Amino acid sequence: MKLIIGNRNYSSWSLRAWLAAKQSGLMFEELTVPLYGDDWETTKRDQGQFQPSGGKVPVLWDGDVVVWDSLAIMDYLADKVGRDRFWPKQDAARAMARSMVAEMHSSYGSLRGQCPMNIRRKIALELSDMARKDVVRILGLWAEARARHGHGGPFLFGSFGAADIFYAPVVSRFITYGVAVPGFAQAYMQAVWEHDWLQQWTKAALAEDWTIPQFEVGEAA
Repeated sequence: MKLIIGNRNYSSWSLRAWLAAKQSGLMFEELTVPLYGDDWETTKRDQGQFQPSGGKVPVLWDGDVVVWDSLAIMDYLADKVGRDRFWPKQDAARAMARSMVAEMHSSYGSLRGQCPMNIRRKIALELSDMARKDVVRILGLWAEARARHGHGGPFLFGSFGAADIFYAPVVSRFITYGVAVPGFAQAYMQAVWEHDWLQQWTKAALAEDWTIPQFEVGEAA
């Protein structure tokens, strides 16, 4: 398998797909394409716009199979290795985890827009009212998941899984922009950030020398 990802520092959807590939336990090759740069345009042209993905990342190639969109990639990998590797076994927990992942996939536009993922920076930023509403909603979901289903470990549903994969870039955003969170959320964020895979991704992101100006928001703290 081959996974095409964007810049590790900025590409939250690439992080999700990469974590899903790691969670699957399958071997895969990584190809990083700098977003919005000359290499991005060249690669899209040479690969026929990553057809049929329309030039988007992440993209997973598995033989003749092409899967794009991070949620579709995770579902494809779960079908290959077994859904229990990604989702809680208990019905109520699995239903909540699926709902949280779907909401993350389609919502929180204000937080995404004001606070693009940027692992390399620590930025003092005043959130808009709409972005704060997104933060409150996320923290409420984290609290409910941890209280109801998180007794088996430090992650949202105990062990590391699909929900943590999809909220990992939120953890990164909260760290970058100094979002104040309660103690339970601090503990959860620490568990995610100290996970071996997040440490690998962060180390690679810090080593990148690409800069995307539109994602360099605000003044460094």
